[in-house]
Amino acid sequence: MTRRLRILVCSTPVHGHVTPLLAVSRALVERGHDVHFLTGARYLSRAAATGARVQPLPPAADYDDTDIDAAFPGRVGLTGPAGIRYDMTEIFLRPALAQLEAVDAAVRGLGIDVVLAESLFLGAAFLTARPRDSRPAVLNLGIVPLGLKSRDTAPFGLGIPPRPGPLGRTRNAALTVVAERVVFAPVQRAARRVGAEAGTGLDGFVLDWPSHADGVVQFTVPEFEYPRMDVRVPLHFVGPVSRTQASDAPLPAWWGDLDDGRPIVHVTQGTVANRDFGELVLPTIRALAGEDVWVVASTGGREVSVLDADLPANARVAPYLPYDRLLPRTSAYVTNGGYGGIHYAMEHGVPIVVAGTTEDKTEVSARVAWSGVGVALGTNHPQPAQIATAVRTVLGSPAYAERSAAIGAAIRSASGLDGLERAVLEAAGARVTVG
Repeated sequence: MTRRLRILVCSTPVHGHVTPLLAVSRALVERGHDVHFLTGARYLSRAAATGARVQPLPPAADYDDTDIDAAFPGRVGLTGPAGIRYDMTEIFLRPALAQLEAVDAAVRGLGIDVVLAESLFLGAAFLTARPRDSRPAVLNLGIVPLGLKSRDTAPFGLGIPPRPGPLGRTRNAALTVVAERVVFAPVQRAARRVGAEAGTGLDGFVLDWPSHADGVVQFTVPEFEYPRMDVRVPLHFVGPVSRTQASDAPLPAWWGDLDDGRPIVHVTQGTVANRDFGELVLPTIRALAGEDVWVVASTGGREVSVLDADLPANARVAPYLPYDRLLPRTSAYVTNGGYGGIHYAMEHGVPIVVAGTTEDKTEVSARVAWSGVGVALGTNHPQPAQIATAVRTVLGSPAYAERSAAIGAAIRSASGLDGLERAVLEAAGARVTVG
């Protein structure tokens, strides 16, 4: 029999980080494990609904992600490495000591066997800096593109795709020095201060903490990730754990309009970064107003009145859309680069136009272009002409849809939550039931 494990799932209080971990929590509870979920107050009820027992983050590690720019005004206007540097220092690293203290309290009080931490729960960086015999097993859950340091890749955060051969490795080594000692030096200095205060120190570069974990479970497939030949930590590609689900939401009144055979272009800014539709949704609607396509937009739950005024005749808007019904009919997906949404599109073989340069989106965009599934615009605020050109490109060349469909096939055959449980059991040294 497989041993029942006591598992602590840890997430920063950010929607896109918590959501995939809810699927993880629910699956592990259903498989008989004792799951505890550590996150912010806004998400405790959703975590409890998975069957887990919830543990609130302390106030020093909690914040309201409904308007990240309001909570962290210093990030406004920052993009690329500067934006990532700010986010890493202020949003993700500053709470790390309080996160670590909360994890330690849970381990002591609950007898935790395995800690599962998403990539930007940086308290885990200091947990893994401890000797293995003085902490539980720690697994990194890869909800953002893989950031493991490698001679085969440029450093995470620069959005630079691989270059093969000796010249590529020389370039990567030089870029790594620049990234760690110049671009992200302030982040590393702050991380060392946290490590000193925590009494753990810090193993290597803080953004490379998963390489010191007992395993990495990456929520993608190898076809959408850069090859690394020198990875030493156990690495499990399980595909996205949140797959397209059947929706019982009522269809919008205009749904039948889409039956006339015109290509459908879906544009979304997700459920969090949707306060300013002038970033991507409205420019896309305007860019394609004269095209023989349908432009279908979701507001992520906001009232459609924020977009309804003066919409062109080929645009349709709803607060939410049933992806199980929409994506099989979609010809192009325009997005600000959420990792989960990108995988939903590829699951259905939809080519992608991506505009995103903050948080992890620089790296997501780079992988969209590198893998051949779409076009990366390289900005948070694309002009309508850029969008129109990119949409015409992915609609006009079958190669993008073919590549997306190939990765979609890999996603559908990935091990998913079963593979995740196997990785957890392996890290804990538990015996796996055969058959």
